[in-house]
Amino acid sequence: MHHSTHDLLSPVPGIARQLHSFHFGPRGAGKVYIQASLHADELPGMLVAWHLKRRLLELEQQGRLLREIVLVPVANPVGLEQVLLDAPLGRFELQSGENFNRNFVDLSDNIGDQVEGHLTTDPAHNLALIREYLRRGLDTQPARTPLQSQRLTLQRLACDADMVLDLHCDFEAVEHLYTTPEAWPQVEPLARYIGAQASLLATDSGGQSFDECFSLVWWQLQQRFGKRFPIPQGSFSVTLELRGQADVSHPLASRDCQALLDFLCHSGAIEGQPAPLPPLRYPATPLAAVEPLTAPLGGLLVFHAKPGQYLEAGQLIAEVIDPLNDRVTPLHNTQAGLLYARSVRRMATAGMVVAHVAGEQVCRSGYLLGN
Repeated sequence: MHHSTHDLLSPVPGIARQLHSFHFGPRGAGKVYIQASLHADELPGMLVAWHLKRRLLELEQQGRLLREIVLVPVANPVGLEQVLLDAPLGRFELQSGENFNRNFVDLSDNIGDQVEGHLTTDPAHNLALIREYLRRGLDTQPARTPLQSQRLTLQRLACDADMVLDLHCDFEAVEHLYTTPEAWPQVEPLARYIGAQASLLATDSGGQSFDECFSLVWWQLQQRFGKRFPIPQGSFSVTLELRGQADVSHPLASRDCQALLDFLCHSGAIEGQPAPLPPLRYPATPLAAVEPLTAPLGGLLVFHAKPGQYLEAGQLIAEVIDPLNDRVTPLHNTQAGLLYARSVRRMATAGMVVAHVAGEQVCRSGYLLGN
């Protein structure tokens, strides 16, 4: 194991921040990148990463790692220190108001312009060429704020990985994941091992999130050059949502760690006989078919449905109760689907998203992510 530290831009004199990456296995034979808690108030993945670090060290000592595996257990030191009046605020940077998992650098057009005259009919050559220009492009990007410094450091660590796994969680939720339709054949075994109850697919959900800043580069280059030059899928990315914020326990983390190791074995990063594939718990569906349930007005939020529950169309999910005028407003879903996540708050404000239902019929377009 090699432990690297990466200095981040200091916000003021006297404060130092670092990212830590742990590198296992041989370099040059392929690369897997795994990070946790990019939203710093989402901690189940950090515990999974701690379990994973110990297991990867054992596997490395046994000579069973066939690819380099890079692990970043704490992907957001900036957000991790944001605790205000005993409340962790790790989703948005307080200085800018920006979501820590949005606005990563998009170099697709620049890289396309630079490599166009050097592409050939050899997909391996094109793969190496694009990765080299991607590394160069990120190295020349300036970091003018601590947030930009953190984003660029993470992006540089992962830009040449074959596989990127970003470990998150929701508020109250069951296991689910986000990836692209193009990557789904490679990701489906992971959905089975992790027990994903919803797998949500979109090529571009908007916002330039961490996972999509890698998959989109290759997809956009394929769209631009695919008819003239073979552009491989140089990287596929997955955002894994490991249940809810309160689901931090050794039994769950140990189980998730083993699921990731089973998947890495199945994908050829770890030597050994892969564990049998479990059944897929719920078919993959479009992210554009997710129905966000919103409260039309404020009041006490009382749920009638739980994460993991399959709902028929028109089912009662929650009530919003005004304790002053006794108004009770029921909230129903419009199409059948799986309730996979809901809010931890129990006082709704007008327009607040209180739950998400994974349906099958596309009902949204454009920007598909939450705040």
